[in-house]
Amino acid sequence: MFTFTIRRLILTVPTLLFISFVIFMIVKLSPSDPTGNLPLTIPSEVREQIREALGVNKPLIVQYGLWLKQFFWLEPRIYLEHAFGWDLGTAGETRLISYQTRSPVMDLIMQRMPQTLMVVGTAYLVGTLIALPIGIISAYKQYSVFDQMGTLVSMIGFSVPPFFSGVLVIVLFSVMIPSDSYFWLPSIYDTTHEVTDWESFKFQFRQMIMPVMVLALQITAQISRFTRASMLDNLNQDYVRTARAKGMKEKTVVLVHVLRNSMIPVVTVIALGIPSIFGGAIITEQVFKVNGLGQLLIIAIQGGDVPTVQTLTFIFAILIVLFNLIADVLYGILDPRIRYD
Repeated sequence: MFTFTIRRLILTVPTLLFISFVIFMIVKLSPSDPTGNLPLTIPSEVREQIREALGVNKPLIVQYGLWLKQFFWLEPRIYLEHAFGWDLGTAGETRLISYQTRSPVMDLIMQRMPQTLMVVGTAYLVGTLIALPIGIISAYKQYSVFDQMGTLVSMIGFSVPPFFSGVLVIVLFSVMIPSDSYFWLPSIYDTTHEVTDWESFKFQFRQMIMPVMVLALQITAQISRFTRASMLDNLNQDYVRTARAKGMKEKTVVLVHVLRNSMIPVVTVIALGIPSIFGGAIITEQVFKVNGLGQLLIIAIQGGDVPTVQTLTFIFAILIVLFNLIADVLYGILDPRIRYD
């Protein structure tokens, strides 16, 4: 397993380099100008100096190398300096600058990261905790009323896009319900809100309910169906009949033997689903005005902010490659029949 992990980590390097090059070329070929948002009164000479300072006039391969250096070498050192107070000699080096805000891209990302992690992390945890019991019970009580209801909820989660379900819950809980009602929920996420006491915590909890609900619906639909299918596959195996014939309690047979073997593909799905939920968060953050990474990406695309778009897209690509590796490692750990070495 250790050799496999090292081999996969080494293979990750050229994979990420290839992905970064593709992302860079696609974004760079788009018609964007770092001086496009500046006032028209600025002379063309000044605009040319700005392009020169940002390195836009250099050959594409030089721009690509500069971007890699800034992303993998400069920005991590700056983060370490800020986190631990070290002096790693980053003063005076050119950082990756946003075309829109004229501020470092990684600073923008770090500012918005906590909001996205709070909403996405909570949604994924809630969705997983709801999906697992639904899948287990649906498989054990196949074709029952509970199973039919679980199937219905899963089909709704698969079929309804987040931009529709988000607007729907806003209409139900923010428009149709009076604002003085206990069941009223805020439709706009206040990212400046700070939790200092019980009342502020309750407000934070209330404003997270709808975006978490929308994201958790998709997560629950996917994981519950995989759990149900995996449980059904194992419930009909010979070792289950043997365990029952030996007089084991039904609870032990289902929750220990069957569930353990059924969780092998489910854990893989859970690991692989973490990057995809960030994609769903892009739409959800727009609907509920969550000032997170998804909204930052949409604003950057609309404004032609090339550095921000390519950096965020590459971060999402890193998450996909990383969690694919984690899923493969977990699969080998959970299933003793699989040996990668």
